[in-house]
Amino acid sequence: MSEGMAADDRNLQALLRLMAWLSPAFPVGSFAYSGGLERAVHDGLVHDSKSLRDWIATLIQHGPVWNDAVLLAEAHHAGEDALRLAAVAELAEALAGSKERHNETMLLGDAFLSAAGAWPHGIFSMLPAKTAYPVAVGAVAAAHEISIEKTLAAFLHALASQMLSAGIRLGVTGQKDGVAILAALEDIIADVAKRVAQSDLDDLGAATVHADIASLRHETQETRLFRS
Repeated sequence: MSEGMAADDRNLQALLRLMAWLSPAFPVGSFAYSGGLERAVHDGLVHDSKSLRDWIATLIQHGPVWNDAVLLAEAHHAGEDALRLAAVAELAEALAGSKERHNETMLLGDAFLSAAGAWPHGIFSMLPAKTAYPVAVGAVAAAHEISIEKTLAAFLHALASQMLSAGIRLGVTGQKDGVAILAALEDIIADVAKRVAQSDLDDLGAATVHADIASLRHETQETRLFRS
C-alpha cells in the first residue's frame, strides 16, 4: 500500500483487497471442493442444518481449518523472511492428511497466487513455486500490510461460506437456513481469528477424526459433485 495513505484509506483498501481475494468470484476455484463434507453427508454424519453448523464449527475450532489458520498466521508473521516462508510452506504441505486434501490446498494456493499477481509485489518471488493455500494468503496479506486479524477473519469466513455452499448443493440445508448458520458462526470465527493471531506453530493440532476419515473415504466415492 502506498506511503502516506491515511489510516482510514488503508483500512478501506485492505477491506477491498480481502473482499476481492476471498470472494467466490475470485478465480481460485474453491467452489469445487467440500473438504470431506460430501462424504460426511453420504455417511449420514451431516444430515440437517444443526449437524452442518456443528460440523463447520468443529473444523474451525478443532480441525484442519484451525491448522490452516495457524499456518496462515505463521506465514503472516514471517513477513519477507524467505527461509521462514519456505519452512511453513513445507510444513503446510506435509500436514495435508489425504491425497484430496493435499491436492485441494496446493491447487488453491497455486490459483490464489496466480490471480493475486494482479497486485504485483516482490513477495511472489520469495514463495516456493508450489505453496499451500493458507500460506499463500498469509504471505500476500502481510506483504500488502493487511492486519493478521482481518486476514484470518476473512479467510475463516470464506471457508465457512464455502462449506455452507457445499451443504446447500448437497441438499443438507436451504439458503435461508444457510444464512442463519453463518450468523451463528460469527462469534466463533471472530474468537478463533483473535486467538490464532497470537498463535505460533506450537498451537497446531487437530482432533477431528471423523472429518479425516471422511476425506480419505471420499477418494473412492463413485458418485460425487466435489473434488474433495
